[in-house]
Amino acid sequence: MELQQMRYVVEVAETGSFTRAAERCHVTQSALSHQIAALERTIGERLFARTSRSVRLTESGEAFVASARVALAAAEKAVEDATAVAGRVTGTLRLGVIPTVVAVDVPRVLVRFRDAHPHARVQLQVGNSDEISRAVRQGDLDVGLLGLREHVEPLGVASRLLRRERLVAALPSGHPLATRAQLALSDLRDAVFADFPAGTSGRAQSDAAFAAAELPRDVAFEMDSAQHLLGLVAAGLAVSLVADAVATKVPGVVTVPVSDGPVRIEYVVWPELAARTVTQAFLAVLDEE
Repeated sequence: MELQQMRYVVEVAETGSFTRAAERCHVTQSALSHQIAALERTIGERLFARTSRSVRLTESGEAFVASARVALAAAEKAVEDATAVAGRVTGTLRLGVIPTVVAVDVPRVLVRFRDAHPHARVQLQVGNSDEISRAVRQGDLDVGLLGLREHVEPLGVASRLLRRERLVAALPSGHPLATRAQLALSDLRDAVFADFPAGTSGRAQSDAAFAAAELPRDVAFEMDSAQHLLGLVAAGLAVSLVADAVATKVPGVVTVPVSDGPVRIEYVVWPELAARTVTQAFLAVLDEE
């Protein structure tokens, strides 16, 4: 059994497709299929149930993939540890970032990281806070930059607080409240809101603030992207509560402080145990910011 065969199986499991897995592994589909078939013969079990429309893991395949991920991570860490002795950081840093992060200038940090560790590679994944936190807990990401509402801390991961800020009201430039120096949540009780999907961390902070103030709120538009939220605001369709640094860059949007608005706290998170060498190197660069 070879590590490359394990990688092929994991890629098929993650993509749900032999074709896409072959593309990600930079091999032909026939070569990838041949290697997986050889591995199945070695094990004596089918790892995938194949139909004309889909590929799914068998029970044996699910058990194999779980252990294969651990083995592949251990193999990569072994190489990293060996090169670290010589003072060289290698490996791929898997970094998850929310699109509204403001505590860290991500491009600048990555430039400094690459300057310090030119042999390291970076895979950047953009998602919401819940997705990123879960991926770090499961070992699918090495580091995450995320935001949570006040009094809620990341669970099952190591973390460090980066920034605490009160969200501002993002209003269309022609909105009657846009010229005010400051607002309260009660000023927005009759407004139509655009916000993140219900149940997400990005939405929870605003829901909790309005609930604490015992105020109703009409969320007429839900979407995953802050850019699209602010596009609706600029078009005059809605208002929103966002980080000031995100909204001020959008033409047609005015921001106004909200005295009792929700507080968002940004964190950097990483696995609680056995952080990889490349992870430790990135955190060291981040500490210098």
